[in-house]
Amino acid sequence: MPTFLSDEWFGRVRELKDQVGPFDVPAPYQGLTINLQIAKPDGSTQAVSLANGSFAPGATDGAPVTVSLPADVAKKVFVEGDAQAGAQAFVSGQMRIEGDVARLAALQHAQPNDKLRELLDGIKLATD
Repeated sequence: MPTFLSDEWFGRVRELKDQVGPFDVPAPYQGLTINLQIAKPDGSTQAVSLANGSFAPGATDGAPVTVSLPADVAKKVFVEGDAQAGAQAFVSGQMRIEGDVARLAALQHAQPNDKLRELLDGIKLATD
């Protein structure tokens, strides 16, 4: 099972996305790019972008929002679907947001369709 954010993990996510096939991205994610600065347990930071609902390694120039957070919180929020963990991290100061916060607030109401749910479930099962 690939470790969250490793090259193997990104490769597995791409494979799962290909297996599921085309799916509709929930409206709040359409056209939105978010840069994530993820603090890893070893003290390093990894840049990840979330564009139109898809993860990719590296930051994207001109993203309207940058979120800085620890890797364990990122995994809970983005892999396990635990929105409460994100809210708690924000309130406690573990998560910092720079840019258009209103764009992030709209994401709380995004509901995945069946194909996207299948992809998210596959990613959860394939992540260490």
